[in-house]
Amino acid sequence: MRRLLLVANPSASAFTGALHRRVVEELGAAFEVVPAWPSGPDGARQLAAEAAFDGFDIVVAMGGDGVVHHVANGIARTRTALGIVPAGTTNVVARIIGLPAKPAKAAQALVDAVTTTVPLAHLATDSLGGARSEFAVFAAGIGYDAEMVHIAEQRPASKYYFGSIHYARSAAAALLSRLRTRAANLRVDCDGDRVDAVSVMIQVHDPFTYFGKMPLRLSPAPGTGLTVLAIESLALRRALSVLGRASTGRDLTRIPGMHVWHDPAKLVIEAEPRSRFQADGELLGSADWLEVTPVPDGLRVLRPPDAASGR
Repeated sequence: MRRLLLVANPSASAFTGALHRRVVEELGAAFEVVPAWPSGPDGARQLAAEAAFDGFDIVVAMGGDGVVHHVANGIARTRTALGIVPAGTTNVVARIIGLPAKPAKAAQALVDAVTTTVPLAHLATDSLGGARSEFAVFAAGIGYDAEMVHIAEQRPASKYYFGSIHYARSAAAALLSRLRTRAANLRVDCDGDRVDAVSVMIQVHDPFTYFGKMPLRLSPAPGTGLTVLAIESLALRRALSVLGRASTGRDLTRIPGMHVWHDPAKLVIEAEPRSRFQADGELLGSADWLEVTPVPDGLRVLRPPDAASGR
């Protein structure tokens, strides 16, 4: 029987003890389940990494995208697969993989799931803000979307109770702050193309969104690798146009000051002054230098057979 480590975040919005017992029971029909209770984000990452080293077949993240991000970083580029029981606020990765939204049904789906691989983005920085090496599962960014995450994290109770509405309000607050009139402070080099920008967004999977069922696409026809969007300025009118086109899959380059790259080999961003950056909605700190590279097939995941086959 395959061994499975269940890493649960009891602070997740949908988590209950009864639900955890139900999930253990469902998974126990096919796996040898070992429950684990991390002390925090770093603890979740360490437990996942130790499980991969010990030869566990699967690590299941039960919670929101935060615990998924840290578990994925613990097992990236290993033979251990990621499973997800969505019990958080937005559950972006679970939706991308095609898992049911209800935790118990997702656990049932994992029993019959197949293992496939998905790409990652690798973020590296070694600057005055500190050194960091991180994988992004669905998206990353420096500038505007990191400021949005920063604002959202200031009110964790609102995030807990209002979910996507809270993220939308945070996005508006970030836009209406000094970002709206900020001069371009990011020097972006994408495979030799250079532009100045106030924000850079990196999409690993198409589509993704923090806003419920509304999809966000940085390109109407993204390739198999990363898609990168650099924004020269964030005037209110321009930002609304970006949101409208991204949510309907229309070409963002039709808007002045928008630059989109498909499947780059390397993205280097210099920030003066330092800017906040994020991956998968997790604020990672501030950096004056950031390098982003694609990692094809970087993570093994469990997903329903229909989702794995693209149906």
